[in-house]
This record gives sequence, structure tokens and C-alpha cells, in this order.
Amino acid sequence: MLIQNIFTAGTDTSALTIEWALAELINHPDIMKKATEEIDTKIGKNRLLEESDIPNLPYLQSIVKETLRLHGAAPLIPRKSTEDCVVAGYHIPAKTNIFVNIWALGREPNYWESPLEFRPERFLENQVDVRGQHFHMLPFGTGRRMCPGTSLALLMVQTTLGSMIQCFEWKAGKDGNLTSVDMKEGTSLTLSRANPLLCVPVARLDPIPSLK
Repeated sequence: MLIQNIFTAGTDTSALTIEWALAELINHPDIMKKATEEIDTKIGKNRLLEESDIPNLPYLQSIVKETLRLHGAAPLIPRKSTEDCVVAGYHIPAKTNIFVNIWALGREPNYWESPLEFRPERFLENQVDVRGQHFHMLPFGTGRRMCPGTSLALLMVQTTLGSMIQCFEWKAGKDGNLTSVDMKEGTSLTLSRANPLLCVPVARLDPIPSLK
């Protein structure tokens, strides 16, 4: 069980988030351009993006938040009620197994304008928290049982994605000749892609800078 938790919660979810984010950026070259310009302006081209740079990259943070909204790695969060309660007019007895649909919350039109549109700017306009304080955005859960690795996951995903944007241009398809990639979702415990992301990295920095 420990090993399963390490892979499903510790590595698989972060890897999937990066994969979904990169797929969205390939399909939205205007957003990719804005992210690249932000990194070039704040970091430059002579050194590699580092974890300490993340607070100075609000647009990159917004891209990750928007990815988590649309493609949260854990689409369903299981819970068990501790006491009888009433939710939306429904009586929920104590000790009932409950699944919170995080995927649906992120696409709820009552809370999100144009919910199916990938638009990171919405998080620059409205500072919605992803750490369980706003109940229409719960990629890591909330309360005492929310994901204990939230801070690590965010930092790792943002730094890795930022470095991939900084160092490479990404072309869709195994030969890099497609205009977009499909966004079909697979069926698994975590929100995987139906088809693996195939793309070709083209170095945009020569040479690619190394970490100090």
C-alpha cells in the first residue's frame, strides 16, 4: 500500500498534470508565447529556471492552476460521513461512503465563466486558492485529510513545466508535423490521457544553460 501511494499520489499525479499542461500549451500557442515571454523577461536565457523563481512567475502559476481546474489528477475524492447530515436536500446517514466529484466542480458553469475554455488569465483576475479554501476548486482536497504533498507538488510541477517551456519549443505529433494534440481522457484511478502525448522538443536555447 505504501508503494502504491508513492506512485499514484506522489509521482503519477504530478507527471499527469505536467502532461496535461503541456498538451494545453501546444494547443494554445498564444498562451505558450505569453508563458515564454514571462520566463524570458524574468529569468533570461543565460540560466535555468529555479524553484526560487516561481513567486515571480504569476502567469506560469496560473497555467498550472488552470490545468488543475480542467484536468485535476484525482477526479474523485473518497470520503466517509462521520455523522448524519443533509446535503442539497439529501439525507446522508453516518458512515456513508461519499465521492466528491472534483472534475465536475472545476467545470461548473455557476462558478466558472466559459468553464471548458483553457484560460489561465482567470486566475490573474481572481486569486482562487487551490489549497482547499474555495470549494469550487479542490484539486488537492480540503480539511484535515487534504493532500499532505500539496506544496511539494505545486513547486515540482511549476518548476518542471517552466523549465520545459524555457528550454524547448514543442511540436505536436511524433514527427512534429501536427497542428494540435487530442485531449481525450482515459479511464483510471487518476485522470490519465486516453492516448499518450506525442511531441517533439526543439531546443530554443543554444546551449541550454545548466543549474548553478
